[in-house]
Amino acid sequence: MASPAEFIRAQLEESCRVKHSFSRELIALIAALAAHIAQAIQAGGKVILFGNGGSAADAQHIAAEFVVRLREHRGPLPAIALTVNPSVLTAAANDYGYEHVFSRQVEALARPGDVIIALSTSGVSANVLLGAEAGRARGAWVAALTGESGGGLRKRSDLIINVPSQDAQRIQEAHITVGHILCALVEQQLK
Repeated sequence: MASPAEFIRAQLEESCRVKHSFSRELIALIAALAAHIAQAIQAGGKVILFGNGGSAADAQHIAAEFVVRLREHRGPLPAIALTVNPSVLTAAANDYGYEHVFSRQVEALARPGDVIIALSTSGVSANVLLGAEAGRARGAWVAALTGESGGGLRKRSDLIINVPSQDAQRIQEAHITVGHILCALVEQQLK
């Protein structure tokens, strides 16, 4: 059995290994997503993010970085996480079923030119898949942050950043890193 120090070291090394394993193609996709977000915001669009559990927290965290700031003192950038209004979430779940908690909001809020970012470690959550489909139906551009397989989000997204791991905690750690990078790049591009 590993000591606490050995366990901690192994966890840190595994987290770093996942991030170091990002391919050139994956890095290029992150840059492409940042450019698309910047263009959408310049054209009057917004970023809409959603996910379940830890991915919901990541969506909220990333939205906060856009609205408030990451590094630069700048004006707020339009972004919203669809998990922040419990009244809407519970009403949609009660009236239409939990699988519609994101799609109902996307139908209300998304417009052509907006960027949807669906976060899911597995890429198979029904409510996330329906949210992505609703974004496409509304004319929004859909990106997904997933784990290695991409799941059903692969077919429902215009761009997918699939972290090269099958471990949910490593995927979520990478998603928040990607979110910070996206925000930093968008801040640079909108200067």
